[in-house]
Amino acid sequence: MAEIHPGCGLSSERLRRLEAAIAADVGHGRYFGAVIAVARHGVTALIGAVGHGDREGRRALRTDSVFSLFSITKAFTNALVFRAIERGELALTTRVSAVIPELSGGLRETITFYDLLTHSSGLPSVFLPRPGMYIDRLEEVVAAICAELQCEAPPGERVTYAPMAAHALMGEAVRRVDPARRSYRRLVEEELFGPLRMRDSSIGVRADLKARHVVPHFIDPMPIEHLGHGNLGPNGAFEEEHAEMPWVGAVSSVPDLLRFAEMLRRGGALDGARILSPALLDQATLNRTADKPNELYQALALSRGGRPYPAYIGLGFFLRGEALCPHQFGTLASPRTFGHTGAGSTLFWVDPKLDLTFVCLTAGVINEGDNIERFQRLSDMALAAAE
Repeated sequence: MAEIHPGCGLSSERLRRLEAAIAADVGHGRYFGAVIAVARHGVTALIGAVGHGDREGRRALRTDSVFSLFSITKAFTNALVFRAIERGELALTTRVSAVIPELSGGLRETITFYDLLTHSSGLPSVFLPRPGMYIDRLEEVVAAICAELQCEAPPGERVTYAPMAAHALMGEAVRRVDPARRSYRRLVEEELFGPLRMRDSSIGVRADLKARHVVPHFIDPMPIEHLGHGNLGPNGAFEEEHAEMPWVGAVSSVPDLLRFAEMLRRGGALDGARILSPALLDQATLNRTADKPNELYQALALSRGGRPYPAYIGLGFFLRGEALCPHQFGTLASPRTFGHTGAGSTLFWVDPKLDLTFVCLTAGVINEGDNIERFQRLSDMALAAAE
């Protein structure tokens, strides 16, 4: 049983109930295990591990287990874009084609970084720019995007979650505008992980983290493969040491990801390291997509007999928003609660009104519809622990 820190405005009984709910899920075989953290007012009230990292139950999860974050990687890429904006290397209104000229031609030539951050670029919502290609080398992915993808709608017209194209382009852009021309990996390490002392985090599976890495297992098979040049299997890109995938390629532990989330909660700084400005974070956590639906999630909702609901996207972050609708951040969160999720398994959010931070990384990737229901329930239980 995890240790619970008293005296930070969270109910110990209700946190135990949250932990028991995860144990029950694991016991019923819904997924293999999870590591969670709940913090309030900067004090970590609960951090614990439940279950295992593999189907066979041979590897018990620990609080320092290292997970593939999938799309939570996008939050790190967002932060690099924000830092480039704050240094004057980019602007939200800068056309992406001004930095990556290969993206010229047609409607896509007018796409701005604001469009990419708000998932409103008009580019198709694809997981691969070219069927069957390797995805672990950023330069190859960006070249394929520029060669293969054209806008399906004018930039800004509709909101369609971009699984890979937007953040691959942003990862390449921050590299190109960096005065030192550092690689995407070095930028993340030197601008984020190093200053935040996220020692169990890396882009690609760093050699010293491999023993603790929870290799992704897709309980519900994905319609595509994630191939890497090391030919490590159909999802081998997530095991490559040198992979650079700014949309899905980071690994981290719950304590490390909690540090990143706490930096955001504290207005962009943690333990003396200023990462982002409060001004930019304030703008990043405003609803930028109005009442437009997220076309990708709308299709998912309709396929399960549900109703469309607003996308609620800020500058790169998902927001809770006002409507009572299915949401991974729960139904009890305040409207400006913000954070990010990763395919069928990973989540973090910050509720600025309750001053509450939640991180949950799970083993065993489930389908996204069940994942939304799972995280909504767990998030509501964490929110209900606030006193």
